[in-house]
Amino acid sequence: MNILEEANEIVNNRSEEKERQYGAFSESMGKAARVASELCNKEITTEDFYKCMLALKISRMAYNLKEDTLLDAVAYIAGLNNFNKE
Repeated sequence: MNILEEANEIVNNRSEEKERQYGAFSESMGKAARVASELCNKEITTEDFYKCMLALKISRMAYNLKEDTLLDAVAYIAGLNNFNKE
């Protein structure tokens, strides 16, 4: 399976078990954005949070180009795309 197929599996075809454990991907990102908003004392949107997570993954590439970091970055891009389509 290539990295794009893996990212698709993570974002669009999460197993029922993962969904039960963590909730829907976009829903989790929205909740995380609300928590971050409280911590930062300013509004951070769900879209902002996707972008921050992507920035974190890209920044890690400066130190170590691991496949799971690339996979996470692709998954956040796909998740952001899905969120914006909703």
